[in-house]
Amino acid sequence: MCEHHDHCNEHEHENHKLTIIRVSAAIIIFSAGMVLHLSGLQKFLVFFAAYMLAGGDVLLTALKNILKGDMFDENFLMGVATLGAFAIKEYPEAVMVMILYQIGEFLQHKAVEKSRSSIAELMDIRPDYANIEENGSLIKKSPESINIGDVIVVKTGEKIPLDGTVTEGCATVDTSALTGESVPRKIKEGDSAISGCINTNGLVKIRVEKEFGESTVSKILKLVENASARKAKAENFITKFARYYTPVVVLGALLLAVLPPIVTGWTMANFTLWLQRALTFLVISCPCALVISVPLSFFAGIGGASRNGILIKGSSYLEALSKPYAVVFDKTGTLTKGTFNVTNIVPKEGISKEQLLEYAAYAENYSNHPIALSLKSAYGQHIDSNTITEVEEIAGNGIKANVKGTDVLAGNDKLMNRFNLQYEQAKESGTIVYVAIKLNNNWTYTGYIVISDEVKDDSQKAITALKKLTKQTVMLTGDSASTAKYIAEKLGLDKYYAQLLPADKVTKIEEIISQKEKGQTVIFTGDGINDAPVLTRADIGIAMGALGSDAAIEAADVVIMDDKPSKIPTAIKIAQTTMSIVRQNIAFAIGIKILFLILGAFGFITMWGAVFADVGVTLIAVLNSLRALRPNIR
Repeated sequence: MCEHHDHCNEHEHENHKLTIIRVSAAIIIFSAGMVLHLSGLQKFLVFFAAYMLAGGDVLLTALKNILKGDMFDENFLMGVATLGAFAIKEYPEAVMVMILYQIGEFLQHKAVEKSRSSIAELMDIRPDYANIEENGSLIKKSPESINIGDVIVVKTGEKIPLDGTVTEGCATVDTSALTGESVPRKIKEGDSAISGCINTNGLVKIRVEKEFGESTVSKILKLVENASARKAKAENFITKFARYYTPVVVLGALLLAVLPPIVTGWTMANFTLWLQRALTFLVISCPCALVISVPLSFFAGIGGASRNGILIKGSSYLEALSKPYAVVFDKTGTLTKGTFNVTNIVPKEGISKEQLLEYAAYAENYSNHPIALSLKSAYGQHIDSNTITEVEEIAGNGIKANVKGTDVLAGNDKLMNRFNLQYEQAKESGTIVYVAIKLNNNWTYTGYIVISDEVKDDSQKAITALKKLTKQTVMLTGDSASTAKYIAEKLGLDKYYAQLLPADKVTKIEEIISQKEKGQTVIFTGDGINDAPVLTRADIGIAMGALGSDAAIEAADVVIMDDKPSKIPTAIKIAQTTMSIVRQNIAFAIGIKILFLILGAFGFITMWGAVFADVGVTLIAVLNSLRALRPNIR
């Protein structure tokens, strides 16, 4: 990207303006040459002037590339073909080839420009300034110069320039540039404020918590700007194809000019005829359509996904996303809201509900897990951390702690089995926290607490859509078997695996990957924080609800900026549409090239037809590529 964007646009505009003037002048001179009755030398001079106006830059570029050792490109092919046409006194054809080539190139540039500007508008989230209050007045400063801990002021209509926490005021913010959703979000004192959002109503003060380079907006901009670095197989194929294709067609044109006259009888007229066909062959052979349209298709596809709040880190991931074998989900925070609430407390005889909840809340006091937070929220009283000692977290099981002099266990059924406890197996659906205490050196089971997590509103819609796109939908969770079964049956998932540790999830993903067919991919979708190992191991890792989450943006290949599972089938459909466009462009460009090369070699196509085979095919392919910017994903 250009560092001085306005300057780049101005420079590009001047270049376009100059091209229009040059080509217009060339057309006028060309028309005069066609109408006026001129002598041989006059004819040459008039058409050569028109030729240099229209194609001087093409010849100059070809010369520069030859000096660099990179001669086999479209500039070289066009230069050789048109200079050859001048050599055999086909002046009008040589000039018209260059004029039509320039018109085609101009239209291609405008089409590509439209694509880039469309994405630039979409990603127009880079803040221009940040307001800092000094001596009672607001001063605009560069976001890069703001430090962590500084308090910035965001007024109505302004972009939030940096990530932080609202310290004063409330506002309604537009997150559509990040999430693709038009529904506004309200922020108030104590809430997180994410850079890139627009304050539509209100005034807020925000304490900065990340420098600009580490902010959400900066990470997203880098992600989109660098997306073209990870090339898809189709792009790599085109690069290799062009490298070998161009020298081959140059050799083919040379043989076409020399061999037939030798075989059929060498005369100047015969040689001129086959030379003209060879030059036409060169014009037709330009690989512009493939070289331009295929990368543009991927670029447009990534832009189309971004419009829907889906950030894809490169065209290789877009290609992989189009061939799903299975979509595997984490449960909490992905298919469910991750907002846990205590829905039932079942104490054993001799202990009250309040006591049971108190033991569990105290034992879980130092944990930030959603289950622990729900227990503390339900308890609702001040917890004196000085009364909690000997806290031990047992991975995948629960917590062991000393609460007010009493040893307490709080966790799942594995924890109860680990300590050989007789306990009452809960029948309810939801996450079950079993509690036990130590009395007279013996562990005693005291009851269980049911914590329920609500299924997201559009999880059902997502699974229904995915069943048409993939061979299986799977859920992996560390939760109990009863809870996993309840969620899986409610949503209609094909398979589920419960009570898994993070390492177990990786093992299951590898098992699913081993079952897939060649060329297909296994997609894992998680919250991007606790699921980093699985996101990395899957063929494609999708991070859900990643607005402001550094871990998600770093770990995943695809980032969904809001909390909606239904964006997963949307991402797959966009990827499939893009790959369909890529295949169409490859088939169309190669098919037309082969047909026109054969017809040109036998003299059925003149240079006028050759221009269509080059410029026309390229333009059609480019326009087809732009469909990926607004894919039909219904």
